[in-house]
Amino acid sequence: MKALLLAVGLGLITVLQAQEPPASGEDTTAMSGKWYMKAMITDRETSWKKPELVTPLTLTVLEGGNMKAKTTLLINGQCKEVELMLEKTSEPNKYMAYGGKRVVYIEPTEVKDHYIFYCEGEIQGEQARMAKLVGRDPESNEEALENFREFLRAKGFNQEIFSPKQSDTCSPGTDQEPEA
Repeated sequence: MKALLLAVGLGLITVLQAQEPPASGEDTTAMSGKWYMKAMITDRETSWKKPELVTPLTLTVLEGGNMKAKTTLLINGQCKEVELMLEKTSEPNKYMAYGGKRVVYIEPTEVKDHYIFYCEGEIQGEQARMAKLVGRDPESNEEALENFREFLRAKGFNQEIFSPKQSDTCSPGTDQEPEA
């Protein structure tokens, strides 16, 4: 279960950068709000269990440019609420988490309001990579998905892309799948 939660945390790190940071001096609160996970991939298939369901990610920009992400995942019939903090770095589009053990980068796609979040970091003493395609709406977008596939090929991923089921609700600790 620790490996699963660490993988989820790694994924949340990637989602926290749900938009390109605005130019210096602009209002960063535009990054706050609801984001939907449309596709995901990790190179740690053996220790990572795919969520059966995900709720939208809620991103909050904090004072100083740090960010907080919150989502709930249904895994093995249990809802798990996950919250993650990202520390802003001096480099644009780069955040650190878990005491500097993980770094997150963002890649805007050619499709409005769709981004690829790429994370590299340590899970249980081993390096792992994860990428997610997120967007402002829950609808599938073929053009954004193709941009995601091209990004994955360039990064050397060869695992299968997973598209999680979306739901607006999931109560942590429940044993039943929430209504979609």
